[in-house]
Amino acid sequence: MSSKITIIGAGSVGSTIAYTLSNDDIASEIVLIDIDKEKVEGEVMDIAQGTSFRDPISIKAGEYADAKDSDIVIITSGMARKPGQTRIELTQTNVNILKSITPEIVKAAPDALYIIVSNPVDIMTYVFTKISGLPENQIIGSGTILDSARLRCGLSGHFKVAQKNIHAYVFGEHGDTSFIPWTGAYISGVSVDEYYGLMQNLGKDVEELDKEQMLDYVQKSGGVIIANKGATFYAVSAAVCKLCGILLASSDSITTVTSMMHGEYGIEDVCLSTLTLVGPNGIQGKVPMRMNKEEIAKLQASADALKKVIAQIEL
Repeated sequence: MSSKITIIGAGSVGSTIAYTLSNDDIASEIVLIDIDKEKVEGEVMDIAQGTSFRDPISIKAGEYADAKDSDIVIITSGMARKPGQTRIELTQTNVNILKSITPEIVKAAPDALYIIVSNPVDIMTYVFTKISGLPENQIIGSGTILDSARLRCGLSGHFKVAQKNIHAYVFGEHGDTSFIPWTGAYISGVSVDEYYGLMQNLGKDVEELDKEQMLDYVQKSGGVIIANKGATFYAVSAAVCKLCGILLASSDSITTVTSMMHGEYGIEDVCLSTLTLVGPNGIQGKVPMRMNKEEIAKLQASADALKKVIAQIEL
């Protein structure tokens, strides 16, 4: 596949995305851009020297102009979350960084699909949508792809079943107000509640699922990892690279990314994650999932929490 991907930000997440892409066949050309020139040169040299074990690929440290003709631009720039710090506390600092980046990168690559990864990702996606001047279909926030992956990891461990058999999602903010719409959680076509009974009938040693505990695991995973090792970057990089593959595929896929809401579930003028049809033309629209009244209320509460933050920041 011949495609060009530019990554803005050579911190832990950006450089790990570049490394992960360099080991895959998604991109034929990778450009890594960062304000710290020595850091980005070092990352590129380290990654490039490992590409001798694969088919030829171009990877280089660049400037904004080098993003020209990119198929995808991934924005990871921003200050990292510190132990004990919420994503929302990062907001104004990272919004200011995004505001300085946006005109430069959009001028260089106006036709690219943009993946926003910087936290708080829902706010950053909203800001980028408002200030970039790009059509909304070109703007995709990584949203709760990672949260949904954490959920599937947790459910896989609990039920002792392969993650690929699990279809369950995290909706809302990538953060403290996220929730799991259990109405739409299935294991190979069987609801999570029914699956427990089926496994009991088969003599499997499976405990009944504590749904609140599972949500707690999903929401607190990032904080635990940051406390233990200082940053999260492997899983989010795998999620972003998966999203790149979706955007460069021949057909659409459905996943949980954050993008502007236009009345879906009674929510407008905020970015958060619900099931979304995504593919080579970017975002094609939301896929309405059956949810009960309590779940819709949780999604609306998540939207309201994000709107309160948006009201306090300087765009």
